Amino acid sequence: MVETRTRVLLADDDIHALRRLALRLTAAGFDLETVDSGVAALSRVSVFRPHVVVADLGGEAMDSMGLFDALHSQYPTLPVILMTAHGTIGDAVHATRRGVFGFLAKPVDKEELVELIQEATRIGLVESGGADPDLWRKAILTQSPAMEELLSQAQRIAQSKASVFIGGESGTGKELLARAIHDASTRRDGSFVAVNCSAIPENLLESELFGHRKGAFTGATRDHKGLFRAADGGTLFLDEIGDMPRSFQVKLLRALQEMKVRPVGATEDETVDVRIISATHADLDKAMAEGNFREDLYYRLNVVTLRLPRLAQRQEDIPLLAAHFIRELAETYGDRVKGFSPEAMEMLVGFDWPGNVRQLRNLVEQCVALSTTPLIPLTLVQRALRDEPAAFLPLQEARDQFERNYLIRLLQMTHGNVTQAAKLAKRNRTEFYRLLNRHGMNPALFKTLPEGPEGEVSDVVG
Repeated sequence: MVETRTRVLLADDDIHALRRLALRLTAAGFDLETVDSGVAALSRVSVFRPHVVVADLGGEAMDSMGLFDALHSQYPTLPVILMTAHGTIGDAVHATRRGVFGFLAKPVDKEELVELIQEATRIGLVESGGADPDLWRKAILTQSPAMEELLSQAQRIAQSKASVFIGGESGTGKELLARAIHDASTRRDGSFVAVNCSAIPENLLESELFGHRKGAFTGATRDHKGLFRAADGGTLFLDEIGDMPRSFQVKLLRALQEMKVRPVGATEDETVDVRIISATHADLDKAMAEGNFREDLYYRLNVVTLRLPRLAQRQEDIPLLAAHFIRELAETYGDRVKGFSPEAMEMLVGFDWPGNVRQLRNLVEQCVALSTTPLIPLTLVQRALRDEPAAFLPLQEARDQFERNYLIRLLQMTHGNVTQAAKLAKRNRTEFYRLLNRHGMNPALFKTLPEGPEGEVSDVVG
């Protein structure tokens, strides 16, 4: 396995200082990207996915604290280290109270900066023995700022013992996120046990979760330890918890409160050590209001909440996911299909996706199976969707902040292809370049994406 180095985004509007510090950080073994302005840093961060941002900016357009505020609003858990030649103790105190991870006075001591970056990386990260620090999320492919922030939160939550509730529509990847949290936790060497609560008949739910003794009921021909004890020392993922019968909810609540289970037919409790992650696509607030879900169980499960966005809310991921599915399906259908035509991809990106990632995968498989050309045509996608795509929000209706994010997403979806991006934005190339220049964006920066272990693109949420 190729070791993935800590990614550091360095922003400094002093070109000479930028070059000197870049040499030092590269020599220290960091994977480094450099930019000379705040707007360039904002456009690069969603593609480079840094573990830490180091900045010294004094420009009128965006200074260091302005960059921090912009980053903190979109990526609250991304550590930011600020440097300044004119800072005071009061400035440092003010910055750290605002949430800045570290504040260093120039000239910066190289060893002090390296130690601070390493400390920022360690906090909330898994001690992985020198292996790829992103290995825990290998099954999740994304370049969406919303997903990246969600994964950053998940990684921090993984280090605690808190129960986690994952919300989101069907097909958004709740089990994959649950498994990623397990892999990022200190329980990763234990078992990850997933159970769909809606798939188990009510009369078998207690036996399946808590276990049973031989002879406890007709058909119990041997002891069964149950899923709680199977997950002992690891993680138990209770999917579709909203479909659990109310009659069993009080028994589950007791097990969670005491971390003890009593197998059916047994006379004594057995202690277990499990971390509970639960998920549902149902509206639990409505279920509680209607008396179908216990409020005390809800709060026991819902210590920390993560909500997966709909695929339509992470449109920049659609080309990545579609390309991954085509590569994956090549094992079954051969490699004659290479991708989607630009018109077909435009329709995929604009569609509402009620079935989310799972629906996208099914559509890609249908198109791959039926396509007679290397590029899947628009007509085949139209037939598969049987619907009209949702339109992009026109740029003229967006404000400056949204306009910047809008441009980033377009460049991500098209991998820096200005012609395709301009077409999606319904602007000519000249106008589009003017917009890019206004926001300090270089389309060349979007032509490549971070690779996963051993140079391969990561797997996908589904």
